This record gives sequence, C-alpha cells and structure tokens, in this order.
Amino acid sequence: MKNPVSLSRRSFLRRSLAASTAFAVPVIIPACARGKAGRPAPSERLVVGHIGVGDRGSYLLSETIQIKNAQVVAVCDVKRDRRETAARVVNDTYESTGCAMIHNFEELIARRDIDAVVVGSCDHWHVMHALAAIRAGKGAYVEKPLGISLEEDQALRKAIQKHDGIFQFGTQQRSAHEFWQACNLVRNGYIGKLKEIQVWAPPSSAGGPTALAPVPETLDYDRWLGQAPMTPYTLERDSNKWWWHISDYATGFIAGWGIHPVDIAFWGAGDLLRTPCTIEGTGKFPTEGVCNCAIDWNIKVAYDSGVLVDFRAAPAPPEWLQKYAAADTGHGTAFIGDKGWVHVKRGEINSAPGDLAKMRFPETDKVRLYESKHHLRNFVDCVRDHKPTVAPIDEAVESDMFCMACDTAIRLKQRLRWDTPKETFTGPGADEANKRHSRVLRAPWTLKEG
Repeated sequence: MKNPVSLSRRSFLRRSLAASTAFAVPVIIPACARGKAGRPAPSERLVVGHIGVGDRGSYLLSETIQIKNAQVVAVCDVKRDRRETAARVVNDTYESTGCAMIHNFEELIARRDIDAVVVGSCDHWHVMHALAAIRAGKGAYVEKPLGISLEEDQALRKAIQKHDGIFQFGTQQRSAHEFWQACNLVRNGYIGKLKEIQVWAPPSSAGGPTALAPVPETLDYDRWLGQAPMTPYTLERDSNKWWWHISDYATGFIAGWGIHPVDIAFWGAGDLLRTPCTIEGTGKFPTEGVCNCAIDWNIKVAYDSGVLVDFRAAPAPPEWLQKYAAADTGHGTAFIGDKGWVHVKRGEINSAPGDLAKMRFPETDKVRLYESKHHLRNFVDCVRDHKPTVAPIDEAVESDMFCMACDTAIRLKQRLRWDTPKETFTGPGADEANKRHSRVLRAPWTLKEG
C-alpha cells in the first residue's frame, strides 16, 4: 500500500499537468521542477520536515538533503539561530529559497504537503513530536533514545499501531554491515548456544553550571522546556553538554548512548531477551552541578532464557578488550556462545573462530535479518512504499525499556524483577520501581490523543 498522503499529492500534480497539455497550450517546466543533477522531479520525491536542528538534528538534516528521492521543505526549532542556519543549508543545497523556518512544531505537522518528519529534538520531546507526526498520518524518524519514561514509549507504540504509521528508530548501527553480520552469526547459531552478552557505552557527564542566567535572546525557553518541570534557566542549561545528563530532559547516556550497543544485543539475541529477567547492579551519580544521570554503572541482567547481559559504562574491562583484540572506543557489543564469540563496534568486527567475521551466509540459514545500507534512506523508501523499516517500533521499545529498567534498578539500589512480556516490575521493590513508568507532564502537554 502506498502512502496516501504522497499519492494524493503526486496524483494532483500529474492531473494538473495533463489538464494543461490537453488544451495544446505550451507548458514550460523549469529545471527545478524537472530535477537537477539526477534528482527526481519534485512530484516524485518524499516531502520531509525536520523538527529539532541542533547538533544531532543538523547531522540528520545533512543526511536527508543528500537523498535524491527526498525533499526537505521545512525546518523547526525553538532556537531562532538554529532554524535560520538550517534553512540556509537546505536552500543552498537545493539552490532555492523555499525552505520554511518554523517556530512551533504544530505548524510543521499541519502542513498537508509533508509526508514524513525527522525528529532530532531534545530527548524529552522525542515522543511528543513523533506522536503528533504519526497522528497526522506522517512517517516518523525518531532520534534515540525513544522516550524518557515507559509510558511515553507505550503511548507512541499504541499510536503507530492505531494509525498504521511508518516509524524508524535512530539506532543507525542497524544499517552498518558489521552489525548486520554479527547479529546474523548469533541468530543462526554460528557461535553455538548464546550464553552471555557484554555491552558497554560512554557514561554521562557530571557537573554543569548552577548559576541563574538570562535566557538567551534566540531561545524560546518555555517551549524548550515543554512538558518538563518549570525550572529557572541556568547557564548553558539548553546546551547538550548539560541537558543530555539532566533527568528532567533525558535518562543520560545509560540510554542516550547505551541504546546503541543494547539495541544490537537485542537484534542479535532475538526471543532470548524477551523472557522475564532479574536486574541488579551498582551505579554512581553526580553529587554537584545540574547533571544527575549515571556516570558509572555495572549491571547484570539474568534472563529466564539462560542468557546473561553484562551492561557497563565505558571503559570496558581490560580483559574484555584483550580477549577481543579490540581498541576501546567507548562502546561495544560482544556475544559469547558455547562454541565461539563475536564482538562488534563501529567499523570493527572480531570473532572466534576468526573466519566468521567475513563469512558469506548460505541461503539455507534459517534467519536472514533485514539489510539496510543507509538508515535515513531506508526510512524514506519505507514511507514511500508503506513498508516496515529496519528499526521498527516494537524493537525500539524493547531496547529502550531495557535501558530505563536498568537505570531504575541502580537508582533504587535494589535487585528487581522485570517481566519483559508484561512490561512491568514484579516482586520486592516493584511498587516504587513502577512509579517510574510515567512522569507528570506540565500543562497543557499530554500523551493522550484528541
């Protein structure tokens, strides 16, 4: 089934052209309408809007504007200088002046010509922006992590299922060959029965200025806060140097970065990580400054399937790196089976036996994971063709919830039982842990539809 929004737009353009030629009136089509440098004509491109064009958002924008069958027509940000810069980049790329600069995301979502939205806003806005897009019938690419509460993740998944929406999670490692290779090896039993997964990622930062400061003239601070608690502005509070590590706006790098290697763990293990589990471990949190997310963690997650996940903050233990002959770049995922292992990080894959890392998979293998060569292009193609992406909502929720459940365990300093299928804590400590499923949202923001 084709995307109904984009089909109606293209049909309208074709009908308009047909009507004009029917009267034998010469039609002059400008070069920009025909497409330049091998680009399809605008009527054949997916129309995209970007919400959040800061550091990460600007990278996503730079990727989208290079996709030939996509056309960015609007950028939205609560920081005036950022949306002005982003619009200039888009216009320079397309050699036009057509990119709209939008302050409030509702205006972008309301545009009927936009087929898909790329969400690169602050973490606490991810789900709110994605919900608006999905409910408006648009595809949604959402930067990681997904939400900052379990309730947010569940609300977005429900909306996508209800509206038959197309969603891509920003775990772009799924579109890199080395991760695809590693996960196929595990899924097809080339390392034997999976016993353990070792995962590590960069920790959050500590500190951050506490001094009150004037709100920057280019920032709409109330809009930036959104549903988060009203808090006086402190120096550089809106810089990702700090907000990434403030729990009002994020879960810190246990999810903000940890989601990458954790997502690969889930992709490789499949159903083995879909059973109930026990979570226990230790964490360290800042005692000064505005940052309050985990700056260290050592967590063991034992699944009823028999698989143990050992999740740690970088640096990885020396014995891990020595075993995998790997340089520590701050992240990695290692699968250990009873017949071998495979370790993978960006740009590197190692295995024992050593030939596994480069093997070609026979057609007789039981599992052939979804293969994508480019994460944003995969999203654009899937919205156009109305088909699942390489990082769909169900799997995004699984890995995101794992990170949040781990964070809950170390904050409460308690061994917890997590019922993965039911998405809830059970047993001792469950009542207090489950309170972290949701957050109070500042009015008028709500997750409810309508």
